[in-house]
Amino acid sequence: MRLDPLSLPLSFHAQDARADGGTRQVELHREHVVLRRAVLGMRMAVNVRVSDFLGVAVRGIDDAQMLVLVHRDPALSIPLGSSSDADEITSAWQMWSDIFRLPQLSEPAPRTPAPRRRRRNAIRARRPKFLVRRRAGFRLNEANVHRDEREIIARD
Repeated sequence: MRLDPLSLPLSFHAQDARADGGTRQVELHREHVVLRRAVLGMRMAVNVRVSDFLGVAVRGIDDAQMLVLVHRDPALSIPLGSSSDADEITSAWQMWSDIFRLPQLSEPAPRTPAPRRRRRNAIRARRPKFLVRRRAGFRLNEANVHRDEREIIARD
């Protein structure tokens, strides 16, 4: 499978494990991508801006390499082509990156989850979240307070 980046817009079918029938329809444009699929009989179309993607990555699969338009959500990542020829993949990788104006990404290392943040005495004394969002009010004309006076006389 190899898509030509110079013939955009493109429409093709890609594998999707969660979709009915195991496929989804992908429409590639220069500014956006439309993913159409059906899940449990409910049809949906997801419109994603190209700027929302992280970049174009090369992933190794068996003896070949595959170009993928990578999104933060792995379900929205899109395969762009695969080949066993390293020169062909490199040139296609550069072309897709230039056309979408996205960075070239190498195969990311498997991510480990971030360590859990300790919640002990450090934040106990802080103000609650809803109070932090509030702004403290102030009075324009504060009332005069007379302390240690025996009587207050009002005159016209």
